[in-house]
Amino acid sequence: MQIRRVRATPVNLPFSAPYRFAYGSTASLTKTIVEVETDEGLVGLGEGADGDTARLIETLGERLAGLDPLDLNACQRRCVPAMSHAPWDNLTALRRAFGAIEIALWDVRGRAEGLPLHRLLGGAVRTRIPLTEYFSFRLPGATEPGEAGPVDIARYCARMIELHDAAGFEGKIGVESLSVEVRMLREVRAAIGDERLLRVDANGAFTVGTALEYWRRIEPYDIRTFEDPVDTLPEMRRLRPHMSCTFSTHNPDLRTAVELGVPDAFVCNLVELGGIRRTVEFIRACELFGIAFWFHSQEAGIATAAALHVSAALEPVREPSQTLLRWLTDDVTREGPLAPHGGHVDVPDGPGLGVTLDPRALKRCHQRYLDEGAFPTGGTSTHYGADFRRR
Repeated sequence: MQIRRVRATPVNLPFSAPYRFAYGSTASLTKTIVEVETDEGLVGLGEGADGDTARLIETLGERLAGLDPLDLNACQRRCVPAMSHAPWDNLTALRRAFGAIEIALWDVRGRAEGLPLHRLLGGAVRTRIPLTEYFSFRLPGATEPGEAGPVDIARYCARMIELHDAAGFEGKIGVESLSVEVRMLREVRAAIGDERLLRVDANGAFTVGTALEYWRRIEPYDIRTFEDPVDTLPEMRRLRPHMSCTFSTHNPDLRTAVELGVPDAFVCNLVELGGIRRTVEFIRACELFGIAFWFHSQEAGIATAAALHVSAALEPVREPSQTLLRWLTDDVTREGPLAPHGGHVDVPDGPGLGVTLDPRALKRCHQRYLDEGAFPTGGTSTHYGADFRRR
């Protein structure tokens, strides 16, 4: 079996209402959908997480033509230089682009062997994958009014419990003033009760001093994990003696984490480290040092399915992963958008990733990208919590 061609298509997936975070707001997500076609007629599906990377992915795809899709080492050598630094290449971009292709290569193998991805990774240790619900200040959208104040957000969380038996929540902070967000977390904790998981995410927007003041005010509301309260791991280390919560980060720097003793968890997607195999290796390494791992939000149905399979096969992925799936109003797969019930989504049981591409949905989502441009755009929301964002 040989790789015949690689297709990459940028798409936009809209939210029911634009959500706000520390550095702006976004009404949609731009992803790149990957199709790896073989000479035997199999097509594997992958997904790029970082906007429109179609040109780079198809350039790498040209290098892969004629290779065995099951030979991951050979495929990676064609796409990503082995050195740690290269003045003539953007290694991060190459690694992420190959990661999107590599997901599709695993899907090809699963389809060829008639086995779901989690079987290829050793078998399932769980089949119901825990996921959180998300909350934030949201602007009015096409199908939902959004949440403008603390009570609105608390009511939204209560509705997620009533309608979907939500088991845990994670919310964006560093958007409004400290006093408003303290009230928000007080209202949310009252609405969800004492037993449900509650995490917050500042997207690295605070200084050490503002993070400490923020924590002093929100500690009574039993925050399990504070994600990226500051921008760097050395800054996070300075917070450790003064804060009783656990810390998580999107920065997968395991060497520094072991040296500094922070964070307690990494939160990543499948392309950041170069694909499924590299992510599995990273999770196993984290386990040796007692550092947790879960997946972050903002994936379409293809990468969501891949993350569900990895979570099913790896026992260390015990904590609920993040998800914005409840807010997505479109997807490129026949099965999506997926969303949790009872705090879980069942791992797909079909061959490979267990999801199928919907050609009409792909065309629709691609046309939306052509009409709207890329999201997030880098623009700002209508208001920042100016007294608590990083300066």
